[in-house]
Amino acid sequence: MPHDHPGHDHDHGLSPSGHPFRADNDAPLTYWQRMEIAARELLIEKGIVTPAEVAAQIDAMDARSPANGAAVVARAWCDPAFKARLLSNGSDACREMGFDIGALHLVVVENTEDVHNLIVCTLCSCYPRTLLGLPPDWYKTRAYRSRAVIEPRKVLREFGVDVPDSMTVRVHDSTADMRYLVLPARPAGTDGMDETALAGLVTRDSMIGMGLPKQP
Repeated sequence: MPHDHPGHDHDHGLSPSGHPFRADNDAPLTYWQRMEIAARELLIEKGIVTPAEVAAQIDAMDARSPANGAAVVARAWCDPAFKARLLSNGSDACREMGFDIGALHLVVVENTEDVHNLIVCTLCSCYPRTLLGLPPDWYKTRAYRSRAVIEPRKVLREFGVDVPDSMTVRVHDSTADMRYLVLPARPAGTDGMDETALAGLVTRDSMIGMGLPKQP
């Protein structure tokens, strides 16, 4: 609602130009931010890494997006042998496509006519970032982390996914060394589509279990 104060007639949370208001990032550094800067500068000073290598790694991390996971899902939809390897060892199968999640163990769970899978991290926000990029804000909230385990069907309905009572909902809790990825069911009517087109149907939320792929 508009403010009544003189000179502040724009909507709450908006700048005078109409853009969402965001506070300046000039607050004092946190303890962990100071530690990161100190460690980074020490590694550079000792010649262990170079500033260019640090920048390249940041760029690589920023380039991670749900498009990576969508490519994996589309490959699994098109290639039964790859799908079998993905479900058997998600980490190795993703490495085949150039997506290396390091030492983490990736478990891929498949949605079927009888089972709907849902991913959560009850302790913090463990998430397959190599494949999905940064986790959405709601994934990190205490409300989601607790309610997804206690009342998953209700949470799914709030996200627009109505799972029939005849289907089993399985909730998978990520850990510090294990990540989960949902392999959503391939939409009907996509038999003639190639991997690129299929990847365009895969949404981020469908790979977490809080959504479904787009319809063709």
